[in-house]
Amino acid sequence: MHLNDQERESLVQLVAQAESRTGAQVITAVVGKADSYAEAPWKAFALGAALSALAALLWLPGDWEPAETAARTAAVILGSGAILALLVVLLQPFARLFIDPLRRETEVRQFAHSLLFSRDLASTRGRTGLLILVSLIERRVTILADKGFDSRIAPDDWQQIVQRMTPFLRRRRPAGALRTGIQALQVLLLERGFFGPGLLTDEIADTPLEMREGE
Repeated sequence: MHLNDQERESLVQLVAQAESRTGAQVITAVVGKADSYAEAPWKAFALGAALSALAALLWLPGDWEPAETAARTAAVILGSGAILALLVVLLQPFARLFIDPLRRETEVRQFAHSLLFSRDLASTRGRTGLLILVSLIERRVTILADKGFDSRIAPDDWQQIVQRMTPFLRRRRPAGALRTGIQALQVLLLERGFFGPGLLTDEIADTPLEMREGE
């Protein structure tokens, strides 16, 4: 899980408060990564193998027998590639190096859209469903809002909230990112004239969603 019990409860309270004051229907989510990125270990393996092959060519002793040289060289090349591939699996910061930034952004956005519809956020009364998604390995935040906000909230307004949340992900603090996002969201909606009739407007569970991997 990405949140502890205290963080989870704090977020539930913040979401409930924001919904009762603004009339929005907010769902928060934290996902370890938005895609499996199956190509990342292979990229790491190829890099490790290529670098070790170059090193072997330059530095392996010249007095070994050909068969011995071939065996040891193969072992070094395959072993180096395997180590880097394993590091991609085990270490998120290292894995990020082998995933194209545009692909990271695209996968997070696609996962957010699928989550938006799977949780029926596009069918709330007043069309005021809103998703705040934090994806950890990509260090990306996505906010998706239903069309009930379109007339008063511009895309740049959502992006400003995203920019305030993102620095928390560099320190792997998803709870801090979500708290900041919910608070900023509430301020923005109140400034733009969104007011809710109180707790009776709650249509969606306030508990944050936590997923290891988006599929």
